[in-house]
Amino acid sequence: MSDLERVPPPGVDVRVPSVARMYDYYLGGKDNFAADREAAEKMIEIGRSMGNDARRIAQANRGFLGRAVRLLAEKGITQFVDIGAGLPTQDNVHQVAHRHAPESRVVYVDNDPIVLTHARALLARDPDVLAVAGDLKDPDAIFDDPQVTAHVDFSRPCAVLLVAVLHFITDDAEAAAVVARIRERLTPGSYLVLSHLYEGNATDDVAHAGQSVYASTASGGLARRGYGQIAAYFEGLEPLPPGIVPVDAWDPHVEPGPDLDLDRPGILAGVGRVPTGD
Repeated sequence: MSDLERVPPPGVDVRVPSVARMYDYYLGGKDNFAADREAAEKMIEIGRSMGNDARRIAQANRGFLGRAVRLLAEKGITQFVDIGAGLPTQDNVHQVAHRHAPESRVVYVDNDPIVLTHARALLARDPDVLAVAGDLKDPDAIFDDPQVTAHVDFSRPCAVLLVAVLHFITDDAEAAAVVARIRERLTPGSYLVLSHLYEGNATDDVAHAGQSVYASTASGGLARRGYGQIAAYFEGLEPLPPGIVPVDAWDPHVEPGPDLDLDRPGILAGVGRVPTGD
């Protein structure tokens, strides 16, 4: 039993699974409740029926996040806004960024009170890192938040991270509009880092089973999207190599092999740069 479960935070209904706490469970964390573990185990079983491992996919997604942040820090990006950041774990954005660009400033944004409680406790002594409440569905409120604008100068290049979060906006038009608005708010030379659940060749029965599990969570559902829809989120951006590929194949230093499998369900990832006109 986790410390959280012994003393649940005020206002948190431990009977309702949280996508952030389910993800924590996939990664081997302890900041989750029985309802989160039960829902996550259902997803693990669904993945197993397709020959997938939900835990491995979550870990691969985390690996993509670290590689992307390292690459951008090495390219001179020192401002990172992680929307839908999730619970702190190993190699968080600020830790990776500070290893390669010690002057980096990081903002974590989430709408889960447990995420914010843990993040603020972890970051209390780090003036270069901020955790704020915010909702991906309202990107302007995030970009215009006085706490955020005091911490990040959006007139300079930055990186906005939407890592394994956009698929919780189930309306396709709304998800597309959210990403389009974020692209509009980014100054030239900025980057969008995005990963998204990918349906691949999943059968309707399997897809609906997964959607049913996430319908019981506080997020309220899970989108079912294909490669073309995910690629469209990078419209107008300059994709960084290796393009939009499965998370475990996203490595700027390794060319994907000819056996790259785009049929298997999982998570797709990519990084796009806002053109500078040079």
